[in-house]
Amino acid sequence: MTQLALLARLSADDRLPVERLTRHPRLPLVAGAATGCRLVRIWDCGGGQVRELAPVDLGLAPEPDPADWWRPDGPPPVAWHPEQPLLVVADGNTLTRWTPDGPAAAAQAPAVYHHLAFSPDGRALWAKPSGDSSHVLDLATGAATPGPYWDTGVGVHPSGELVATLVSDQAATFCLFARPGDGDAQAMRQLRHALVFTADGYGTPLFSANGRHLAIRGNSYFESVDVFAFPSLRRVLTRTFSEDQSEPWPPDNLAWDARPGVLWIGTPTGSLLELDVEAQETTEHAFPADAPVSALAATASGDLLVARTNGELALLSVRPAAPVPEPTDDVTVFLAETDEVPLEGELEEHLVYTDGGGTWEYQELDDNQAMS
Repeated sequence: MTQLALLARLSADDRLPVERLTRHPRLPLVAGAATGCRLVRIWDCGGGQVRELAPVDLGLAPEPDPADWWRPDGPPPVAWHPEQPLLVVADGNTLTRWTPDGPAAAAQAPAVYHHLAFSPDGRALWAKPSGDSSHVLDLATGAATPGPYWDTGVGVHPSGELVATLVSDQAATFCLFARPGDGDAQAMRQLRHALVFTADGYGTPLFSANGRHLAIRGNSYFESVDVFAFPSLRRVLTRTFSEDQSEPWPPDNLAWDARPGVLWIGTPTGSLLELDVEAQETTEHAFPADAPVSALAATASGDLLVARTNGELALLSVRPAAPVPEPTDDVTVFLAETDEVPLEGELEEHLVYTDGGGTWEYQELDDNQAMS
């Protein structure tokens, strides 16, 4: 039986509670941010403790850029370096680097960025401005080169050999897979096999600790999560949290356990749901705190960090703990069954779509939509 043990508790800001927790993939560091808050907080969660480090203070909000037709209404974008204790925060036309010594002076950015992600080798920063493009930023020089279009955060497979992100509009959303660039070409190399969803507003794809599952939080119209097996992309589970918009669930409320196939879900009641996605069994873990969960993350060591709307931050250990996942050849299997998207032509015309059940080529998908 799974038990959650409280390791540490910390009070933060109950006026602007943390809405997004971004964990470092290998170090016990977690960044927290909230909408409307100009402070990005960083915590060291090592050794069963929660210790707050120097934050990134963004100061006064920058004046909106008239050329930037859309500005994010969520927390400021952040990204952790895959190996180093380095965080990058985007704010208007600036980027700020944070290390354990504290934040450096903000540097001018080529554009206003709405999403950030490091390439898996840490050599480049992938950045998403407005419009149908992206930038690849060279960390050494700050130079920006064009990259393929994506519009949401980037999920990295634990092998570092594959990433997943989204391309969306109000009618449909594609979860695209890509190989990281190599050498001097650090842009994503998008692949033909893609997941397709209706509507928009989905969250960043989230690979499980062993890479065997992919969870996607969505969407604009109802609270839900979809889970797919990898590399088959078979839909394992769809769970609707609520169709009542008057009871919003926290958008950043998913975290994979280190145990295979176990997904944790934060709720508006303050409890955590333990979901076995293959068995489709759910266990609710209640806590004395009566404040709703505002964000949830799993640290690099496998503990759960829970933020609540009353400003509390709690670090929980999961017992029994899982062993370190063994490496697999799942990405090799996936890559063997797909190709890179050609540079010419429309992206949608090159994709092979699956909804987790059936699979279609572009023309078949277009014909099916015409018939319906």
